[in-house]
Amino acid sequence: MTTIAGGGARSLFARNTFSKTVYDNRRVFAVWALATGALATMYAAFYPQLTAESAAAVPDAMSGFGLDDMSSAAGYLQGPVFGLLVPLLAVFYGAATGARMISADEESGHLDLLLAHPVGRTRLLLQRFAALAVGAVVIAAAVLAGLLAVRTSAGLDAVGAAKFAAQAVQLALLTLLFGGLATGLGAATGRGRATVFGVTAGIGVAAYAVNGFAPQIGADRLRELTPFHYYIGGEPLKNGFQPVDAAVLAAATILVMAVGAWRFTRRDLAR
Repeated sequence: MTTIAGGGARSLFARNTFSKTVYDNRRVFAVWALATGALATMYAAFYPQLTAESAAAVPDAMSGFGLDDMSSAAGYLQGPVFGLLVPLLAVFYGAATGARMISADEESGHLDLLLAHPVGRTRLLLQRFAALAVGAVVIAAAVLAGLLAVRTSAGLDAVGAAKFAAQAVQLALLTLLFGGLATGLGAATGRGRATVFGVTAGIGVAAYAVNGFAPQIGADRLRELTPFHYYIGGEPLKNGFQPVDAAVLAAATILVMAVGAWRFTRRDLAR
């Protein structure tokens, strides 16, 4: 009888941890989703205004950011929308939200109180990350919905709905990777929220720059070391869903979370 009650309490607390984290961050998730979706939609809607002259005026140095084919609908979307704007927002969402999942509670002294409940550290970490994942999916869905809404009016009919969905999946996976990196980093090191955010965002921006500028220095293979290559290198808007690229992003997320969980369960939380 005691075992059943204890198990029920543990399960209830785990569910409440997830749902409470989602609830507490509902405004954050909504703002990120609305802002990212609105910006992506706005930039996509500019496609009919693009002229041959403006497309040709793009500097060669920016070709690595997806601006090498501005003449087609898919090429345009892979540039300003999914090549420049959206991935950076994904990095900053992952870094900012992931830094809140463990680091914020430890910094405020609330983590010990949470762990006094009948739930293990790994379960707490995974429940928090699952809540972050909800936000990542909502962001990707908002971007997808916005682009499908203006698809016809913006002259983007050449890109099928399935290919838009494929790119949205890659966006969600990229967001989860940086969210997992921030969450795992905070759990593994116990550093404050600002530090975790800064390190994660710094890694993201550095990887973004390497992916974009590597072709200019004849080091294309370096792109394969960055998550952005697996996010958009397979050109989902032209070729559809890329299972291998998706698997690489998912595996990287599992890896950083596993390392974070391993360290989190072993380190002393006392300050």
